[in-house]
Amino acid sequence: MKRIALIPTMIASLSMAFAASVQASPVEVKYVLWDANQRPAYQACAAQFEKENPDIHIKISQVGWADYWTALTTQFVSGTAPDVITNHLMKYPEMVTNGQLVDLTPYIQRDKVATDGYYPTLLTNWAKDGHQYGLPKDWDTIVLVYNKQMFKDAGIDPATIANWNWNDRDGGTFQNAIAKLSIDDNGNRGDTPKFDAQHVKVRGYQVATTGGMMGQSEWSPFAVSEGFKFNDGPWTTTYHYDDPRLARTLQWLANLSKKGYSARFDEASKLGNPALFAAGKTAMVADGSWMVNWYTENAKFDVGYAVLPQGPNGRATMFNGLADSIWSGSKHKEESWKWVKFLGSSSCQTIVAQRGVVFPAIRQLDQIAVDAHAKRGIDTQAFLDMTKATTFQPPIAKGGAQIDSIMNATIESILLGQADAATALKEANAKVNDVAQH
Repeated sequence: MKRIALIPTMIASLSMAFAASVQASPVEVKYVLWDANQRPAYQACAAQFEKENPDIHIKISQVGWADYWTALTTQFVSGTAPDVITNHLMKYPEMVTNGQLVDLTPYIQRDKVATDGYYPTLLTNWAKDGHQYGLPKDWDTIVLVYNKQMFKDAGIDPATIANWNWNDRDGGTFQNAIAKLSIDDNGNRGDTPKFDAQHVKVRGYQVATTGGMMGQSEWSPFAVSEGFKFNDGPWTTTYHYDDPRLARTLQWLANLSKKGYSARFDEASKLGNPALFAAGKTAMVADGSWMVNWYTENAKFDVGYAVLPQGPNGRATMFNGLADSIWSGSKHKEESWKWVKFLGSSSCQTIVAQRGVVFPAIRQLDQIAVDAHAKRGIDTQAFLDMTKATTFQPPIAKGGAQIDSIMNATIESILLGQADAATALKEANAKVNDVAQH
């Protein structure tokens, strides 16, 4: 009888223990990014975050850029998207329009999160009508990436790069250097009469992608240095891709291949700039700070980084920055906010900066990233120097996917020599404005 009487008590105790164990299980917050090089740094952030928040587990996944946005679109529709996503300025307007992002403003105000430490534009770029849809995580600028040995062989002192100039007519001293760095199969350089433009071993400079609506590293630094503007500001609906200055810039790039200084676009696009550079097929490319570790790991020669040449209106670079956003369908918004808040904090961004992965969005941490690279013998000061040049923001407007598709096709036709730049851009701009205004 005594044993029977104890059964209800035992069942109650087991039920309480089970409930306690279930309650003790941490909430899982799913976080996704596209850059494999950045994953270890953010895994380190997650480890620190979980120490401070043992009731939350961060599950990080990585999907390459080419599949990232397609996967997200599918997951939004099926209701299986990650709680927190690494977001891009070109993509997030559509998410805002579709109600797929959480407005972080109430959380920021409630927790009194200090946002004045960020570069101002990095914060405001992620806002619309007083609503904040992401906390900044990093920034990037564009510089020249060059093969130090090829410069030495050509007799070019890297110190002179800071004095290079560019224009869309003859390319300025920048094109002179591109010519000198180009070598044909017989060893003749591009600035000599014997240079054979049809049989080239090393190209002086290369653009292997169209850049779409942004042209971040491909053409925007040059076009903007002549006065080109994408539009009239974030969320405006009138674009200026029909600007003659952009047409001349793209035509200049297309003409480099005719001279033999760059590979034909259809050939180069099969591999891309980084691979061509690492293979020793081109002496220079323009690229962003997020690629430093890739070049370090893949180029079997000394790589240098230098400021871009000055255009007619000075030196210019896109100043872009990613942010972390919360999916509106997340079932763990409060926990997701804690993670996003941590990602945007000096604690996490210091961890990232110390690993030399990207430049953090918090201004005071810039030098940590430069110093981290320097410890590995990599001088990345040029990226920081470019923040003191003319900086401009990427175009931010709804219809980004459609606009990007229009501009990809148009610019490809120009670089392939299949279309007149001015005519093609005028037609494309009409289509872009139609998308942006409807």
